[in-house]
Amino acid sequence: MVTTGDSQPTKHQEVGHKSLLQSDALYQYILETSVYPREPQAMKELREVTAKHPWNLMTTSADEGQFLNLLLKLINAKNTMEIGVYTGYSLLSTALALPEDGKILALDINRENYEIGLPIIEKAGVAHKIDFREGPALPLLDQMVEDVEFHGSFDFIFVDADKDNYLNYHKRLIDLVKIGGVIGYDNTLWNGSLVAPPDAPLRKYVRYYRDFVLELNKALAVDPRVEICQLPVGDGITLCRRIS
Repeated sequence: MVTTGDSQPTKHQEVGHKSLLQSDALYQYILETSVYPREPQAMKELREVTAKHPWNLMTTSADEGQFLNLLLKLINAKNTMEIGVYTGYSLLSTALALPEDGKILALDINRENYEIGLPIIEKAGVAHKIDFREGPALPLLDQMVEDVEFHGSFDFIFVDADKDNYLNYHKRLIDLVKIGGVIGYDNTLWNGSLVAPPDAPLRKYVRYYRDFVLELNKALAVDPRVEICQLPVGDGITLCRRIS
């Protein structure tokens, strides 16, 4: 923890803050120095529109959006999937990173939220890369797993959806991502609640999903099919590179 000039600690006031950094000032420094100046105009516009939505805490943070965009370029991703779209901030970040003929299979149960960001995505000239499917992801994933044509066909998959199904997603996605490809699971540090004492004043949804996130982290840590790296970006993201 850092302190201000009057020796008072500077930290986030609630568990749901998107950054895990204890210092708001340091997080703001990162955003203003390295993130916002390089943020594409379309992403800025979508971020500002999303901020007005009552569920805005669901969105990917700007620093994580920047991270995903660079990661996709580093691994030369072309065919990707996103489970959990919301208004499409991370989706737009992905679409901007992919080559002109890149593709994103985007899955979400709520098309209405996606359509909030769709005009901005269209204006950015990348809507043609997105195949949006409304509905639960698991039935579609089961169909894809049954078709060997989809096995190993994805370069990158980003999951930011219902935490109680993360392990169910992993059981299926491991067949769909190529060897050498990457799966990114968002919120794997879950508001910092994973190390909170039992009597910590957590929000109901944070407490409810906490055990599912803990279970996922334990499973990924011992999964011999992947190499992993858990990063304190945004609300925590775990990258899994398939090796077998």
